[in-house]
Order: sequence, then C-alpha cells, then structure tokens
Amino acid sequence: MSRPTNRLAQESSPYLLQHAHNPVDWYPWGEEAFAKARSDNKLVLISIGYSSCHWCHVMERECFENEALAQEMNARYVCIKVDREERPDVDHIYMNAVQLMTRRGGWPLNCFTLPDGRPIYGGTYFPPDQWRQVLQDLDATWKGDPGKVAGYAARLHEGVQASDLVHPPDEPVDFDRNLARHISEALEHDFDRVFGGADRTPKFPLPNTYEYLLHHAVHTKDATVEQHVRLTLDKMEQGGLHDQVGGGFARYSVDARWKVPHFEKMLYDNAQLVQLYAKGYQVFSDEAYRRVVERTIGFLQRELMGSDGLFQSALDADSEGVEGLFYVWTRAEVDHLLDEEAALARSYFCMDDRGLWEHDRYILLRDGGDGAFASRMGISVEELRQLIDGITDKLLHARADRVRPGLDHKALTSWNAMMITALCHAADALEVPHHLQLAQRTMGALLQHCRRPDGGLWRTCVNGRAGINGFLEDHAFTIEALLTLYQADFDPRWIEEARILAEYTVTHFHDERTGLFWSTSDLDPALISRPMEVHDNVIPASNSTLAKALHTLGHLIEEQRWIDLAEGQLRAVLPQVMEHPASHTNWGLLLLDLVFPYPAIAIVGAEANTLRRTFGRTFIPSRLFLGTTGTSTLPLLAERPATDRTMIHVCEHRSCRMPVATVEEALQELS
Repeated sequence: MSRPTNRLAQESSPYLLQHAHNPVDWYPWGEEAFAKARSDNKLVLISIGYSSCHWCHVMERECFENEALAQEMNARYVCIKVDREERPDVDHIYMNAVQLMTRRGGWPLNCFTLPDGRPIYGGTYFPPDQWRQVLQDLDATWKGDPGKVAGYAARLHEGVQASDLVHPPDEPVDFDRNLARHISEALEHDFDRVFGGADRTPKFPLPNTYEYLLHHAVHTKDATVEQHVRLTLDKMEQGGLHDQVGGGFARYSVDARWKVPHFEKMLYDNAQLVQLYAKGYQVFSDEAYRRVVERTIGFLQRELMGSDGLFQSALDADSEGVEGLFYVWTRAEVDHLLDEEAALARSYFCMDDRGLWEHDRYILLRDGGDGAFASRMGISVEELRQLIDGITDKLLHARADRVRPGLDHKALTSWNAMMITALCHAADALEVPHHLQLAQRTMGALLQHCRRPDGGLWRTCVNGRAGINGFLEDHAFTIEALLTLYQADFDPRWIEEARILAEYTVTHFHDERTGLFWSTSDLDPALISRPMEVHDNVIPASNSTLAKALHTLGHLIEEQRWIDLAEGQLRAVLPQVMEHPASHTNWGLLLLDLVFPYPAIAIVGAEANTLRRTFGRTFIPSRLFLGTTGTSTLPLLAERPATDRTMIHVCEHRSCRMPVATVEEALQELS
C-alpha cells in the first residue's frame, strides 16, 4: 500500500524526496508557498537541511513524521523544505538570521518568517516537546500582536542585510609579505601540537587552512609550520576520520584525536583533501600520502561516480537508522572474516581500548605510522602494506553486503569542479595519467550537462536533468578547474571556456560598488537580501575562489583587467582578512601569489607534455604553467614557436630568462 505524499514528491533533490511522505504539508521553495502564506495570513516555516545530515534525520523522525506535530504545523504555518546544497543562497540568508538571533547555527536549520519571508525566530534541532511549544507560542504571538512581530522582523531584516555588507578600505592598501606572515602567525595560535589540526572540538579537516600554511611555510622555509602541517596530515590519515577500509574521509571528528567521525562523507571534503595530500606528497615524499590520494580517488570513483560521468554529492552518516553502523566492526566479525590474519588486523587497526566506540563496536584507526608498526613486527613497510591491502580488500568485500548508507545522487556543478581541480593536482604529484584523464572526462560531462543556453551554468544535475540557475560558486570553481586543467594538459580550449565563463560572471554577478561579486545572478528572483560570500569555510568562499581564478586567467592571457579585478576583490576584503585570518585562508593563497615570485613556466616543443609531467615531482607554491607542442595564441607562447628541441622558458613580469632544455635546469633557475 502506497503512503500519502506531499508536494515534495515532484522534486528531484534526494533530500526533499526523503520528506515526500511526511504528514507535513511541505512546499518546495518558491512563490507558491509565499502566496499561500499571504493569502491565509500565516507565518512561514523554512526548514533547511541536507540528505546526509544525521540530526536532520533525527528531527524528521521525532517531529516531521509525528502526526500530531504535523497537524500543528499544517494548521498554523505554511511549511517549506529546502535542500541547502541546492539553494546555498536561501541557506546563507536564513543561517545569518538564526546566528544573529541565537549566536549559533547548524543543520537542521528551522527559521520562522513573516508571509513575505522576513525572519522572526529560528534555531537548529528541536526535540518534540520544545518544537510543539515553539509552534504554539509563536502562532499565538503572531495572532495576538502582529505589529510587535512585524517590528522585530524589520529590525532583524536590517541585521541580515547588514551582515553581508562589505566596506572596502578608504585608502589603498599595499600587499606585502608582512600580511601573509600575520595570517600564518594567527593560525599558529590555534595549533593542537599533539594531534594536529586546530586546538578545538569538533575538529574539521579544513584543507584550505593547511594548504595556505604549507604554501607559506615553503615560501618562507618555516620548518615549524611545515611540521605542523605534516603532523595534521598524519593524524587525520591515521584516525577514524579516514575510512581505513574503503578510503575517503568523513566530514569531521567529534573529538580531538580524530577518532570518532561524524560519519557522512561529502564530495567537497574529499576533493579538497585529495588536493591537500597530493601537495603534501610533493613536499614530504611520504608514501602514506600517495596511498591516501589513490584510495580516496578510488572511493570517489567506486561510490560517488554517476553514470553521466559526474560525481554525486554525499553518503549518509546513518544506515538502518544508526549512525556509523556501516563503517564499524565487532571483534567477532573481524575474527570470522580474517581467521589467521585477524590478530594482525586487530593490532594494526587498534581494536582495543583505543578504537572502542559504542555497543562493543570498534572504529578502525591507527596509532602511528606504518614504519614503526612494521619495525615492531620485524618486517619491511612494503611487506606490511601488502598484508594490510589484502586484509582491507576482504573487509571491503564483506562490508559491501551490509545495508548501505543513503546516497545523495544529485551532481553539483561547483563540487564537481572542485573534484576536477583535485584530480589535476593528483595527476601532477603522483604522475598518474588516469587521474588527468578522469579530470578531462569529468569536465567534458560537466560542460555537456550543466551549461545553460545563455552560456552560464546550471547548479544541479539529477538523473540527466539539469536545473537551478548556477550561483557564483558554480562559476568560480568551474573557471578555476578549467584553468587548472589547462595547466595540466595544455589544451587551449580550457582557457577559452574559462574566459567565456569569466565574461558571463562579470556581466551577471559583479557589484561595482565593492568590486566583489554577488552570490546570486541578476537573472534570479530577488530574495529578502542579496547574499555576498566572502568568508572561507569548509568550502572556500566563492569570491576568494573567483579572485584566484581571475588572477590566473589574467596572467595566462596577459589581460590586465582580470588581474585588476582579482586584486580589487582582495583589497575590498583585506581588513576582514587581517581581523579574522582563519576565515580567509583562500584569500591568503592569492596574497601569497602577489607578494612572492609568481613565475610563468612556458614549455614549448614536441615533448612539452612529457616535461610538464616531470615537474610534478617538485612542489612549487606559486607558479603558472603554459605550453604548446606547436603554435599558440597565448602572448607568452606566440613569441616562442616550437623548434626541433623542446625548451623551457622561466619568465617573470613578462620577461624570460634564457631557455633551458631540462626540468632540472628550470628548477635551478626557479630557486
């Protein structure tokens, strides 16, 4: 017998479809819901979450599947469900509102508004009794004193609008290395010098922070910061945050030791961590980091790659209604599956007090590197890894028979672009052609499925159907990915695609007052506030990503207006960068490219691609690669047609040194 459905049954978002059988009369985001609220003079509930969110599932079970509570909601409110991954603009506005009201945020996000969408009250997770009280009290206040509620909404609306305002400095600001040092020193104050990462819980990987620290440390030869980055990479890789069996990382750790993950696995986290560990491998030549990159890409291909060639969004934290059940093990399971190898597995993966979690189940983790463990066993590291690979293959095969966590199968443009960028870095560091080929194929699929007829981008693609006008983050990350891909394979079409998208982005997103870019296009229906994203978070801000991309584009095609736009963006936010460095590390990466040497490495000749791959063995924190096997219209290459011998030109400020024939000679010039 089929269950009754609400309006969400017509949606494509996996998160919205999870709520399609709730007794709540949910509306999707749109004018229909607000028209109903105005017609009935009802307050609106905007409930925001995402498919892999554990506490979203808890509140659904406790409140939204509760018939009595659903009746209260339907009688008193017009109820809207929003997938925050589909609509980051809506999430941004109402998260700001709830944070202004409560000083905290998170998901599920529940915000009550006037019929016109202006917020009046909100919070995150509510248990059933508290939820019932909120529903009754707020409705009574609205009916008893609507003027008071409207007055509060007006004041809060002003606060929401003001929270996104950026005030560029009155005086021009010079970029210098002291600013970069200030960012690094501010981050150092928060170092957890025992377990890596920041000295707080919960502990998020924040790959962009450690990418900034790594770049700055290499520029300045700061061994202390380098070692902290290495400690962080080691501890994350060895902890329960890292899926020791199947590869990939969970979203964050609830404890300081990286032991207990919040078990959902997101594409955006794993893409950024592939990039960070690839760079870590270049700097430290640690085989463990190469294995992390390979196994994470393997997980992403195996479990998140869709039939359309795009990567899907996320895996749930829960299976069978229990958080983490898919990933944890009992000793009896391991003993039965592995037989003679069980003792090694239990010792290697800390199946003792160190790995014990709940209900006699263990989170597999490691307490140190493979070198020390192999030494205690009296075998080589290579022998140990061979044994462990055999063990994890058996565990992975057995785990495949379990009830799997839910898959959010929508593909998001910006997250796929992040993955393309990561694959290029992996191909570079590991010299693995497959990773570059996968990046090329994914970009081809993205441009095929997610390009709008007007030249812009769609936000989502679900079951081959694209929808929702792309946001700034979709355009920014895609431009960045196109330019990273060009620097990996020297195919000029990627630069042209990036240039076209950059022109589109300026036309539809640019704010001339600040020099920054709005999160939403001028083609989108107006919201109660037009958001502008400048703070880096678990995903770098769309403005900082675009600024980096425009800076790269301007140098590749030698067009100063793109460079000026990028520098203008950084100048506009520089006071905020200096005041809150931890929230602006992606801006910091652009700053490093402006204050340290930024060489262009031009490779010309039949072996250009071969020599480009060889450069991947060396980490160069600020650089631009361009090349051709024939002729090119790029200004730096047009003056240097290919000859019988492939040559490398190291250039700075559009002035090149004498060409050299080997990567070793070029690296000597760079040093």
